[in-house]
Amino acid sequence: MSDADIGGFSKATLEQAPATASEPTHARFHGKISIDLPPNKPQVQRSGYAAWRNKDRGPTIFGKSLWDVHRYSFLALRIKSDGRKYFVNVQTESIVYTDIHQHRLYAQRPGEWETVIFDWSNFVRTNYGQVVEPQNEMMTQKVRTIGIGLTDRVPGSFDLSIAGIWATNRMGDGDSHSLDRTKSEEND
Repeated sequence: MSDADIGGFSKATLEQAPATASEPTHARFHGKISIDLPPNKPQVQRSGYAAWRNKDRGPTIFGKSLWDVHRYSFLALRIKSDGRKYFVNVQTESIVYTDIHQHRLYAQRPGEWETVIFDWSNFVRTNYGQVVEPQNEMMTQKVRTIGIGLTDRVPGSFDLSIAGIWATNRMGDGDSHSLDRTKSEEND
């Protein structure tokens, strides 16, 4: 999805890239951000974003199919970033359907594969991009979707590769780094 859904001009693609001698199989999220507003839609005041998330898992005979990751302390992603300011988005089965828990995706080595670790407790609850109070603990026993968004509103190309997303209790595997940052660092 992108601002093209509301008449904007950003373009985004999520596609599978097969393994090569130097790259693992991965999803490639790429495209171009445009901050141009549609001339025939004066109600659109902002543009310049792109995002993706997994589809809702289908229902089972026991009800909705959700991920229960409450026994895990961290979310891990294996990525190769272009260095832009992405967000990891987690949607849970909560009271407010449109709430999203977000965390900045800090790449330490743009252009190289790295594993990034997020503490579940450091995600911030938002709704339509705005921080929501009170900040309730994320319902990690009822995770609906996980995705990544680019909302920096900087025109130009973007390219992020994701080789894996998983829940874990381990802090690292040798090339990973934790994203336990303060709120002031989040706003950089």
